[in-house]
Amino acid sequence: MGSPRRFLVLALTVSLGGFLVGGGARTSFALFGDQETTDTTISTAACFAPTDVVAPSVSSTVISKTVLYVPGYVRQGGTYYGYANVADAGCIPSGISTVTANVSTVTTGQTAVALVAGSYTVGGVSYNYRSASLTANTTLAEGSKAYTITSTDVATNSQTQSGYSVTVDNTRPTGTDIQITNGGATAGKPEIADVVTYTFSEPIDPEKVLAGWTGASTGVVVRVAHNTYGDRVTIRNAANSVQLPFGTVNLFGVNYVTVNRDFGATGTASTMVASGNTITVTLGTASGATGTETATNQATWVPTITLTDRAGNACQTTTATETGGGDFEF
Repeated sequence: MGSPRRFLVLALTVSLGGFLVGGGARTSFALFGDQETTDTTISTAACFAPTDVVAPSVSSTVISKTVLYVPGYVRQGGTYYGYANVADAGCIPSGISTVTANVSTVTTGQTAVALVAGSYTVGGVSYNYRSASLTANTTLAEGSKAYTITSTDVATNSQTQSGYSVTVDNTRPTGTDIQITNGGATAGKPEIADVVTYTFSEPIDPEKVLAGWTGASTGVVVRVAHNTYGDRVTIRNAANSVQLPFGTVNLFGVNYVTVNRDFGATGTASTMVASGNTITVTLGTASGATGTETATNQATWVPTITLTDRAGNACQTTTATETGGGDFEF
């Protein structure tokens, strides 16, 4: 009754079938030793796989045009990168040897494009592998295109993963509406809290509006310029040094300002934010006195080709007319 009790359990598990990848089997050996006495319990666990028998795996991937920001879209004839996050696995990972992508649905013949290890970011997500710049077919039907990624480790374990896709979009966006609404104290008078809303036929890539912009609220300066043929609205960067490529809005009324006024250059900043197909700009503090337009008008807006959609298609410069008929701007 006073003798210690000793137990030894050997568990051996071999998994094949779904773990058989690239001709190699994933095998797991586990040895559990449990020695117990009246006053001590010892537990140990170890993995005894003699070599790396598990293939690397892709946890996330995306294809994106070479110019940031929004990923997941390409256009025919456009350039793009393939991104992936890849890691080796198993008890004794041997390290990743190669990562390749089959993007032949987008670029004919590209069945094994090499992805190179590094530190890359697109759409706010970091990836550890990326391809060189590739060019989509000059004629490529719109819609979803599937691609696969094959990863191989130093021990030659390999697997090809599918279920990934990129959207081909060849349609140029347009400006569809411009609205200038009152958020301040007096209708028809440009002042703090008034709102200018630009609406497009599809989402615009924020990087093409302002370098480094993600679409989140950011500071800008709104300029209302006096013009004999209708006062004009343009949007400038927060430093008030560069006009952003929205194009120009014609208010048609001439009594909003008598000289150029900047909103948000000092005091409360003007802000812009993207949401879906719209970019909304809210006016900040005016740089000086403004007037009040007593006549209703119907504003027009001409976008610029500098703006692009998520696939990189340049915006059309067709004039967009304010929907809803004439009203008080601001």
